[in-house]
Amino acid sequence: MNRFIKYSTNLILIILISFGLTGCVSTTRMPFTSVSPWQEIKLDQEANPLDIAFVDGNHGFLVGTNRLILETNDGGSSWEERNLDIPSEENFRLISIDFEGDEGWLAGQPGLVMHSLDAGKTWQRLVLGNKLPGDPYLIKTLQKDSAELATTAGAIYTTSDGGANWEARVAEASGGVRDLRRKEDGSYVSVSSLGNFFVTLQPDETVWQPHQRASSKRVQTLGFQPNGELWMLSRGAEIRFNETPGDIESWTKPIIPIVNGYNYLDMGWSPDGDIWAGGGNGTLLVSKDNGKNWEKDPVGENIPTNFIRIIFSDFSGENGSKGFALGERGHILKWVGYA
Repeated sequence: MNRFIKYSTNLILIILISFGLTGCVSTTRMPFTSVSPWQEIKLDQEANPLDIAFVDGNHGFLVGTNRLILETNDGGSSWEERNLDIPSEENFRLISIDFEGDEGWLAGQPGLVMHSLDAGKTWQRLVLGNKLPGDPYLIKTLQKDSAELATTAGAIYTTSDGGANWEARVAEASGGVRDLRRKEDGSYVSVSSLGNFFVTLQPDETVWQPHQRASSKRVQTLGFQPNGELWMLSRGAEIRFNETPGDIESWTKPIIPIVNGYNYLDMGWSPDGDIWAGGGNGTLLVSKDNGKNWEKDPVGENIPTNFIRIIFSDFSGENGSKGFALGERGHILKWVGYA
């Protein structure tokens, strides 16, 4: 009798789990790609790289935790340490960097914004004062002496005089920010600090618009697809895309490429149209058919890190496009394409 009860209980649990997974697209056995377009770059660093920006096709900068700033002059194949004129006792987290020609902007935490007019040879630290809600999170170069700065509180400020003065673009902040992304046209999407909802901001809006998450799973991050629609990463290694063009509330069923106990942390579209998803414990996956099927990348699989950012940038006519997968503890991969 006890054996029968135990068997019945296990059967019920299996049925309940099956119903819970109904509607999900999941792959438990995933093949590896035959060839990887990624090359490991040795940094000899323990800091976490957080952002990359290029002045041109060869010259660029990488920034990260523990005041990390590195410079490359060969498209990202090799990197050398740089120093910033900031107090040595302050352990800054350099989180965002951007260039438009020789003019660049750098944002860090706590309370750091720097400006360069000579392709990063020299940097001027700007005084933000005490009025800025939250810490700098993302900075974007707009045009000569102009930039846009978003903070961890969801505040957005712009400057048109090289950072001497800042004007609020958003009337009120969105609250704590887990992640925040900007599209080229000035649109934003941001995930709340707890991941229980997200907010959007169109170029002509001054107030964040709140949206409910797609399921009970907390949102990890969101971003923009190349066509301008959104993608969403949720806890439980779930991937979703906007289902109906122009409808932010419309989402596909969850795609769960592989169940390995690790969440996905970022996504990116390579110039050839492949979708890349990165996450914990060397998880680096690719889909060549718009998310229907996925494969593991063999290079990423062997890197002992969590891939936290996937960045692609286009320098057409200047040594092609650039792509990097940034991992914790000084690990990065450079996208070199398929031979």
